[in-house]
Amino acid sequence: MSRQPHHGHDARARDVRIERVTLLPADHPLTGATASSPLVRAYSGERSPTTPVWFMRQAGRSLPEYRALRTGIRMLEACLDPDLVTEITLQPVRRHGVDAAIFFSDIVVPLRLIGVDVDIVPGKGPVLAHPVRTAADVAALRALTPDGVPAGLFEPVTTAVGRLVGELGSTPLIGFAGAPFTLAAYLVEGGPSKDQLAARTLMHSEPEVWADLMSWLAELTGAFLLAQISAGASAAQLFDSWAGGLSLADYTALVAPHSSAALAPVRDLRVPGASTGVAANGGRVPTVHFGVGTGHLLGAMHDVGVDVVGVDYRTPLDAAAAVVPGVPLQGNVDPALLAAPWPVLKAHVHDVLARGAAAPAHVLNLGHGVPPDTDPEVLTRIVETVHAAADR
Repeated sequence: MSRQPHHGHDARARDVRIERVTLLPADHPLTGATASSPLVRAYSGERSPTTPVWFMRQAGRSLPEYRALRTGIRMLEACLDPDLVTEITLQPVRRHGVDAAIFFSDIVVPLRLIGVDVDIVPGKGPVLAHPVRTAADVAALRALTPDGVPAGLFEPVTTAVGRLVGELGSTPLIGFAGAPFTLAAYLVEGGPSKDQLAARTLMHSEPEVWADLMSWLAELTGAFLLAQISAGASAAQLFDSWAGGLSLADYTALVAPHSSAALAPVRDLRVPGASTGVAANGGRVPTVHFGVGTGHLLGAMHDVGVDVVGVDYRTPLDAAAAVVPGVPLQGNVDPALLAAPWPVLKAHVHDVLARGAAAPAHVLNLGHGVPPDTDPEVLTRIVETVHAAADR
């Protein structure tokens, strides 16, 4: 259903990956419970009568029940508590009736678990105690994984995934991770940055250091994604929040190979006895790639080896479909319109659905995350509207 990666590094990776293909357990949700779900079918390129819908950041700050649960608990503390993760992930499924749950976590969780001194500062975001800017700094990171990523490192995560799978039944759970570039941007900058200037400087001034950092992050990210899928998640989404600041040339040469490597452990998996939606996807676990401000990178982001491309609100879906023909798309309601009068928002949702018809399949989502001040009833109303609208 989708274009094949054409870059040289992808071709070499495919030759290696043939030897690493691994079957998921026979009792994995993709073998039965979620295999025929609207989301998995759409991710596999099958168009259903109605479009599946979920929202990025749906499990979070816009829900009063979430804010009540998080009172006095720091973000990373919540992300590593299986009981809290389970409840927070389930909240929007109960309230909105969405077609998928997105695992409640944060992209810096694997960094924290491996021993990096990182915290999420309210109102600011991830902050590193020691920015990573030299070969010695990268060597110190590698010293955290002398024999590779330790087995059992993600036990709090896999415990929560296992509990969620039991609660969700036929509703798929989406696992996710931050892409190597976005994680590298935080590590090099020491925190959030609007232009990722230090990271972009490092990639050109110290290319060997950059490649070493990115390959280490790809290994860690791949292990994090694999842990979530192996524990029962039915799809994996790679977030490259800061990739939009890169040129196409820099992305293709210095970032894409590492994103491809991060996805490889999940891309290698096969679903035993795959039927319905998963079979249409070659028995693979569905993978999604999303970035912010990445309209100029959509083709390259697909070429890292994913099944679905997420599109932010800046690029109309029919325009995106022309760039990546034959590829299922996810997106792309403008979060700003969630606060607009309902007739305006409703017309926008229908426009997104109509433009999404240009792709072989479409999962409606936002073009970025749910703003904290969003009225939860608006999200519920969008879900009802999408489910009631026949795809064209």
